[in-house]
Amino acid sequence: MASPTLERPTAVQAAAPMTHRQIMEALTGLLAAFFTAILSSTIVANALPTIMSELEGTQTDFAWVITAALLANAATTPIWGKLADLFDKKLLVQLSIVIFVAGSVMAGFSESIPFLLTARVIQGVAMGGLTALAQAIIGSMIPPRDRGKYSGYMGAVMAVGTAGGPLLGGFIVDSPLGWRWTFFVCVPLAVVALILLQVTLKIQHIKRPAKIDWLGSILLTAGVSLILIWVSFAGNPDYYDWISWQSAVMVGGGVLLLALLVFVESKVAEPIIPLKIISERTTALAILASVAVGIAMFSSSTFLGQYFQVARGATPTEAGLLTLPMIAGNLLGSVASGILISRFGKWKRFLIAGGLFLIGGLGFAGTIDHTTELWLVSIYTAAFGLGLGMMMQNLVLAVQNTVQAKDIGTASASVAFFRSVGGAIGVSVLGAVMGNHVKDLAAQGLAAAHIPVGGGSAGASMDLVHLPEPVREIMRAAYGDATARIFLVAAAISVVALVAVLFIKERPLRRTVDVRQADAAGEPVETAAETATADADAATELEPAAAKA
Repeated sequence: MASPTLERPTAVQAAAPMTHRQIMEALTGLLAAFFTAILSSTIVANALPTIMSELEGTQTDFAWVITAALLANAATTPIWGKLADLFDKKLLVQLSIVIFVAGSVMAGFSESIPFLLTARVIQGVAMGGLTALAQAIIGSMIPPRDRGKYSGYMGAVMAVGTAGGPLLGGFIVDSPLGWRWTFFVCVPLAVVALILLQVTLKIQHIKRPAKIDWLGSILLTAGVSLILIWVSFAGNPDYYDWISWQSAVMVGGGVLLLALLVFVESKVAEPIIPLKIISERTTALAILASVAVGIAMFSSSTFLGQYFQVARGATPTEAGLLTLPMIAGNLLGSVASGILISRFGKWKRFLIAGGLFLIGGLGFAGTIDHTTELWLVSIYTAAFGLGLGMMMQNLVLAVQNTVQAKDIGTASASVAFFRSVGGAIGVSVLGAVMGNHVKDLAAQGLAAAHIPVGGGSAGASMDLVHLPEPVREIMRAAYGDATARIFLVAAAISVVALVAVLFIKERPLRRTVDVRQADAAGEPVETAAETATADADAATELEPAAAKA
């Protein structure tokens, strides 16, 4: 029983805090599932040039294999987050794994780009669930002051999955197994994660009346999808111009759908994206920063592997090794910042430092071409990897520190949603920018070499294997030089993340899972401000003990 000096009357006696061992046991299956999801999204990175060559894909198809999964991830993450606040989180995680396995098997049997894109959408739906639910479960078990350390563990898993994915994918593509096994290999890992979750994850579910905002979900998915499709194909001579009736219809339709979404969310009882939560200062600024970080993260990681293989002639395995500096920076930034945040309770300084590393690394990467020394490329990628690691999980932590436990799933999913939307927009827009720039550079190179160009799609194909040697070298140079523009644009967008972080007001990390506790009459005993003050005092009192630990 609690000490008389600490005990307060409550309607329902709060459960005893979980020990470190109990938390790690509960997280075992969760981290395994999260690792599988991360691995599935990165393992295909170094296989994509080979897949595009075999399935006769273009640069636009390349971008959409990534964008399709990100779009499905983004569109469904808020839905999963809302479901996490309403239903059993453990059951939802297991459901997302089953969906993931189905999508992976479909992707492995793909014989065309449309079928592959459909499979990637199914994988994206599952990844949205795993991402949102992992954050929600951690938020429901661990107080914010201690959450940095465990978010660091999740960041480490993310970094290992991100590092191991390209390496494993490259090895599989270079082996007799072929690229299809980059999808099949994730299936047994998902099954193992499913079993571990059943055995290890034990969390209390408090039943609430289930009201799902289906109209909001449809408007959200349709509005975001329409704008992304427009961005992907606008300016392409094979489709339509930026200024055209097609652009007017798609942009107007997307804006109208999103405006309707805001209206619906302001009226329904259980909104899919609660306006009250995302309009709070910390959450709003963290979301803005997450959009910019998502663009930087997904764009850089997507096109980096392509740069090494297409522009530098590396094998898929070699490309995986060459991306290790970025992953090492991500791992170091995530784990180190998480441990230090849990120790000292200060988080804003790490977000600012992460923003500076991100801008600097991407800015320098914007100077590369197809002849840049690889050791220089490694330094640049390690720098922006460090920035990504310091920002991604800690932006979620900042938001979780401001909301009640019952809203943690929705709040965490909102940040993840906008980060994925940013990534989808970034990959789609920058993929289109790169595709057009490659065509221009290729046309210039072919003209300088007095090689005739046939048709209007010169440079669109990524199948360089069957090109004559002189043309192949011109195309490699075009891809290498065009990649620099991707990093420069990402660096400029990352400035937005840094500015947003600078305006976030740092609140002391509370030591309780929830923002407030209620007494028997239902009146709040401890407000967020009082909790923050108590946490600050507790931090001062416990500093000597923390130092010994």
